[in-house]
Amino acid sequence: MNEDEKWMKIAISEANLAINKGEIPVGAVLIQDGNLIAKAHNQPILNHDPTAHAEVEVLRKAGKKLKNYRLARSTLYVTLEPCAMCLGAIMHARIERIVFGASDPKTGVCGSKADLTSEAFFTHKVKVDGGVLEEENKEILQFFFKSKRK
Repeated sequence: MNEDEKWMKIAISEANLAINKGEIPVGAVLIQDGNLIAKAHNQPILNHDPTAHAEVEVLRKAGKKLKNYRLARSTLYVTLEPCAMCLGAIMHARIERIVFGASDPKTGVCGSKADLTSEAFFTHKVKVDGGVLEEENKEILQFFFKSKRK
């Protein structure tokens, strides 16, 4: 198992926590200088907060822990490709790299539905790698939505 898969496995465990709470199963972890800084999962329903996506939650936790809203030298691992809201937060936090599991053809903005990562209106540039443990991440999401339809 490589480093990306190791950290993604922790993000997947966060996604499973979201399932247990009736939330869409997305998990995220933030790594800085090889250390786990924070982990989180989707909580918009539980928190009555439309911004409580896994990525935003992990940025909030990491910022508080490091006492800085800038999270330079960090890699964000997330089980699902970020949406526009989350990408905006990631860019403002100055995350160096995004690693996502499953692509999101409906709302993903790191290459699937659109690619906003290289837009000129962002002064920060981020490296993006997708497809890490993609099948496992897809299966979790598919299971969740199939069970909701029953």
